[in-house]
Amino acid sequence: MTSRFQNLARYTASIIWAVVTVAAYTACNHHHAEQDSHAHTDGKTCDLHDDAGEPPDHEHDDAAALEISRQAEANIGLKLAEVKLQPFQRTVSVPATVVQRPGKSQFQVTATFTGLVTRIYCTQGETATPGMPLFELQLTHEELVQAQAEFMRMAAELEFVDREVERIAKVAAGGAIAGKSLLSRQFEQKKLQAVLRAQRQRLLLHRLTEEQVDGILKNQKLVRFTTVRTPMSKDESSDGRPQPMQVQKLVVEQGQHVSAGDLLCVLANHAELDIQGRAFEQDIPVLARAAKNGWPVTAVFQTTDKRSSKIPGLRILYLASEVDMKSRAFCFYVKLPNEMVRDTKNDRGRRFVDWRFKPGQRLRLQVPTEPAAERIVLPVEAVVTEGTEAFVFEYHQDHFDRRNVHVTYRDQDHAVIDGDGSLTTGVKVAVAGAYQIYLSIKNNEGEGVDPHAGHHH
Repeated sequence: MTSRFQNLARYTASIIWAVVTVAAYTACNHHHAEQDSHAHTDGKTCDLHDDAGEPPDHEHDDAAALEISRQAEANIGLKLAEVKLQPFQRTVSVPATVVQRPGKSQFQVTATFTGLVTRIYCTQGETATPGMPLFELQLTHEELVQAQAEFMRMAAELEFVDREVERIAKVAAGGAIAGKSLLSRQFEQKKLQAVLRAQRQRLLLHRLTEEQVDGILKNQKLVRFTTVRTPMSKDESSDGRPQPMQVQKLVVEQGQHVSAGDLLCVLANHAELDIQGRAFEQDIPVLARAAKNGWPVTAVFQTTDKRSSKIPGLRILYLASEVDMKSRAFCFYVKLPNEMVRDTKNDRGRRFVDWRFKPGQRLRLQVPTEPAAERIVLPVEAVVTEGTEAFVFEYHQDHFDRRNVHVTYRDQDHAVIDGDGSLTTGVKVAVAGAYQIYLSIKNNEGEGVDPHAGHHH
């Protein structure tokens, strides 16, 4: 019995000690909570919020705040941006491809008569300036040879008639012969001059130059070789200089025999290109409205680091007149000014240029669906979602506060925030690294992270 009473006494004492300990712990926590409450009321621990000019209705929540070191900022690639109103238009994203301008981007250089390629001046990829020699051809074209021979014969005959007219004019002036003979010779002279002019034009149509035709008269020799040159481009760049053309494709080899009309090379002018967008049939009203109102279109190119390179301010050039029967795609076209990224010469003085945009590149076109309006717009990476909630992280000197927001519109690049006062202009928020901040807060809270929260693809 004594042993049983001793055990009961020890058990009762342990219970009393536990109750006293819990009571003391609770009182201590209550005391610290009151101190924290007074500290917040006095503004001692929230001085950073007051310095940042936070509205009084934005209450500080330690559970939703995070202090972050400079090393951590670098690790997560933190970027901040100021919240401000800016013009924004809802858009529809359309796949597109860079294409050449029909009839403008390519020029085919052909042989104007039959001949032998004796020399090739240009190389593939080289820049060809207007008037630059491309090929030398030895003429074997029978029609051209015959035309030159007839031109020489007619020139010699006209020279003879000119001397005869001059002689008869002197004799007729003295009355030795009748003036009728002079008139007859002068009539014949005019006929030969007309024939000679026609034959001269015939040689020019064979692509002989004025200098070559004059040389036939001066030297009394037929032209055996001719030079094919770069055509004079009528398109000029913004500074008034002719736009450079590249030798895109060489077709012939030295020593090759070509006939009139055979392709020698292809020249390309990529100073300006087109973008071909391929939309769905239901997008036709949107495209028509954007083209009619002149709303700017944005071209989005994907770079190697998975980032987007945007070309804003483009305009729809024209809409296709029909829908493709097989793919059911509706095409439209946007003018794309190009940009020269390299202009060098090799050790032989040959010029080579590279353009930023090239035919065949794939991209996306963002076509507006409504007029522009002033709204709060953030990069889509700045907004983190958790279930039905969406929030951003507002920066305050050495920590971030979570701010719940209402997202009225979201696309692949932008998130439009409702101007309901939850996020005020002038503050700074994390636009890169927001999801990592969300993970850190969750880890500090000791909660599991929702695998579907945060990122949107």
